[in-house]
Amino acid sequence: MFSLKNLSARLNALAQCITGKPRSRSPISDRALIIRDSNIRDAARLVSQLPGITNLGQGLPEYPAPQILKDAAVAAINADWNQYSNTWGYPQLREAIAGKMKHYNGVDADPETEITVTVGASEALNASLLATVNPGDEVIIFEPFYENYHPNVAICGGTPRYVKLHSPTWTFDRKELAAAFNKRTRVILINTPHNPTGRVFTMEELSFIADLCKKWDVLAITDEIYEYMVYDGRKHISMATLPGMRDRTITISGLSKTFSITGWRLGYAVAPEKYTRALRKVHDYLTLAAPSPMQIAGITALNMPDEFYAEMVAKYQQMRDQICQVAQEAGFEFAQKPEGTYYLFTDPSKLGFENDRKLWEHLLYDHKLATVAGYCFFRPDAKTNHIRFCYAKSEKTINAAKEKLIAFRDGQIEGQ
Repeated sequence: MFSLKNLSARLNALAQCITGKPRSRSPISDRALIIRDSNIRDAARLVSQLPGITNLGQGLPEYPAPQILKDAAVAAINADWNQYSNTWGYPQLREAIAGKMKHYNGVDADPETEITVTVGASEALNASLLATVNPGDEVIIFEPFYENYHPNVAICGGTPRYVKLHSPTWTFDRKELAAAFNKRTRVILINTPHNPTGRVFTMEELSFIADLCKKWDVLAITDEIYEYMVYDGRKHISMATLPGMRDRTITISGLSKTFSITGWRLGYAVAPEKYTRALRKVHDYLTLAAPSPMQIAGITALNMPDEFYAEMVAKYQQMRDQICQVAQEAGFEFAQKPEGTYYLFTDPSKLGFENDRKLWEHLLYDHKLATVAGYCFFRPDAKTNHIRFCYAKSEKTINAAKEKLIAFRDGQIEGQ
């Protein structure tokens, strides 16, 4: 298994074997050396540099933020909400988060002692891990995983222990998951709805995980950033609502995806007081506070009526159905439509490319279509062949992608 300590020992041993001397001190930390570049952000940079690109890559909603929300942000700036907030968020916003957690998630949370506003959900996850995981502690991660999770665990010195979500339906094997828990397990990371696969964990699956957490005294950190994006009548379930899990769950979410404001960087962590006290200390020295005018505008966002979410889900479900149809026609396989998120995770292995990186490059440079190569959702040494499409896009973008995927398909047929 991977750990920073083991990596350092192996590098020293290798250096000594080759030169007879210990490895010279590197100016770069082992921690930084093992963090790979982000394919998602690489694609985003290339999209900005290449003309004529249709972007189904990075998870950037192409729809504008609600006008009422933009107006609230402008009003907050004009009203001089421009200085540091309370380190863990303005009380008014924490009150709004508490109301949303009770109304939608079914979780009662004290805004004064159990809610922390962060600079995006990513910072909430980092702060939570740094506050709870010691070097050598094991962190269970379902694979494939959102690419941040690997460096998140590396940064805090934890040891990732991977449990596969098995294709094509992306479910875990209960025996494999149970075998991953042991006395060194500190945290299990749960992402539902799941990026990149689009799975929504069922009550039965979450209950099985909860029982293991209780048996081994393990903390669940749940990334629920796509919580509103569930389709075909499904319901999102928060782990903290399960029996015995309220006191051993940190729930992470944010406003970025739901309200098309990824650049505002508004996230939050909801946790029992003992965990909140610790993660607030880490958060304070990571980022100090989230942007003040965005926090004030966030209060308006969290008071949007239920109809807003229903319309959003209907819109994304329509886009999902369209991209599923055209991807399938172009030879990208998947067993079922995404149950949640705004991503389609496909298997293109029958298309004849060596791996997903090669196909990603072909689509980008030869067909001007940006996607995400699947390798970034797996451990560094994994052999992968998957392509992820983001369908949080306008009708115009979806239609342009359709034309390019048809051209790709026709080119494949001609080349056979």
